[in-house]
Amino acid sequence: MYRFLRTPRWWGLHVFVLLAIPFCVFMGSWQLGKFEERVDSHREAERAPGPGTLKAEPLDSLLPVDKETSGRRARASGRYGEQFLVPGRQLDGRTGSYVLTLLRTDGGKTLPVVRGWLPSGAEVPAPPSGEVTVEGALQASETVGTKGVDAAGGLPEGQLGMISAGALVNLVPDEIYDAWVTVTDATEGLTPVPAAAAAGTSLDLKAFQNLGYTAEWFVFAGFVAFMWFRFLRREVEASKDAALGL
Repeated sequence: MYRFLRTPRWWGLHVFVLLAIPFCVFMGSWQLGKFEERVDSHREAERAPGPGTLKAEPLDSLLPVDKETSGRRARASGRYGEQFLVPGRQLDGRTGSYVLTLLRTDGGKTLPVVRGWLPSGAEVPAPPSGEVTVEGALQASETVGTKGVDAAGGLPEGQLGMISAGALVNLVPDEIYDAWVTVTDATEGLTPVPAAAAAGTSLDLKAFQNLGYTAEWFVFAGFVAFMWFRFLRREVEASKDAALGL
């Protein structure tokens, strides 16, 4: 009755099942590991002292931006230059713009500085003149996936959709830091922009997507085993019917 299990068609099915189930289990375990890494990073971030409570350090000593230095207070000196608006940014449920001013540092490179958040339609305050020392929370350059980023382009002159060295490289001739800071004490008329958590340290939607993918892969493994058994049962029933002349 079970001779059909040795036919080429069934050997192919056996090989597929033997490969598919371990693959699904491996992928599910990998996704679960990614979720557990997020949980561990989140716990470490909660136990660590708040980055804003630490003493400000020279900007160059905190670069490149990573999980350890994101949010740390950085200090840089120089003169303010070009200024841009970053529209479509929300703060406390209201929509407005970040006021992004480029600081030409004493070291020769240019640092993007978010001097604060401005409500829609409000007048943009001019940056301080002369030599200034800026202190603020260090942030990594934004990417297409960053919340609030306008990657579509087509913005009016003087506006940016993304705060990054790549977005500024064609707008200014200076060398741009691959980072930016948001000042703690904003200019009058502006609201300070709080620092965002470092990527991979918060239990956001992406973290729980890893957990959802874990369940999906294990379901796929069970489905493969179920279908193999279902095909086997159907073949056995067909063999019995044939033996009875049905």
